[in-house]
Amino acid sequence: MKQTLNHTKAIYKRELGSYFNQLTAYIAIFIFLIFVMIMTFAVAQFMRVGDASLQYTFFYWHPLVYVLLVPIVGMRMWSDEHRSNTIELLGTFPISTWSAILGKYLAAATVWLAALALTFPIWITTNYLGDPDNVVIFSGYLGSFLTCLSFLAITSLVSSFSKDQVVTLVISSFLCFLLFLLGFDQVARWIQTMAGEGLSEVFTATGVWDHFRSLNVGNFRLQDFVWFATVISASLVGTNFILTSKRS
Repeated sequence: MKQTLNHTKAIYKRELGSYFNQLTAYIAIFIFLIFVMIMTFAVAQFMRVGDASLQYTFFYWHPLVYVLLVPIVGMRMWSDEHRSNTIELLGTFPISTWSAILGKYLAAATVWLAALALTFPIWITTNYLGDPDNVVIFSGYLGSFLTCLSFLAITSLVSSFSKDQVVTLVISSFLCFLLFLLGFDQVARWIQTMAGEGLSEVFTATGVWDHFRSLNVGNFRLQDFVWFATVISASLVGTNFILTSKRS
């Protein structure tokens, strides 16, 4: 167990260093910050509306931004290994596949944790200008990060069987966008009109939007955490299955 943790830590440090030794992480973080600030202050009119909870002026846009930017950061997780044919070398190293998966995944997750941390001034500004419910704001950050982790796990799965980063980006973004659309209000109403309320509720529960929105308004529902945990764990287990089959 200790050896596995040491291997995971070593891979995590190497991968995190590689992210910040290249422009990918910096560009993704910069675009994320610029986009959410523009949407918050210019489009959603944060200063005029006075949205103290940040629900509709700030967090509302995060899943849509993640649809494209998360795969951009995560597309190289395994595609690089495939392209350079180093994926086969994993079988000759005294490390488990899970150590490599978790190390790479946690490194990419840290990039996005840093991106979210850099938005904290808006939380401070909200507290300076008003008297917000900080528990709701924390819940919004939690929902945003869990959505990001889910999309990142999906990207890891796609990257595990594709050696082309562009293919990984396109497929991952499509799958993330599909999850985003399934629970969106307008789509849910369309499905309800076409197929009935029962099927509409199934699709809504399957998509990320309903679970993200629940945390965004401060509701800590067990079903939301179960959904996020299921998507993340299933994607990482799938990644492990594919990589293990390639090693054997």
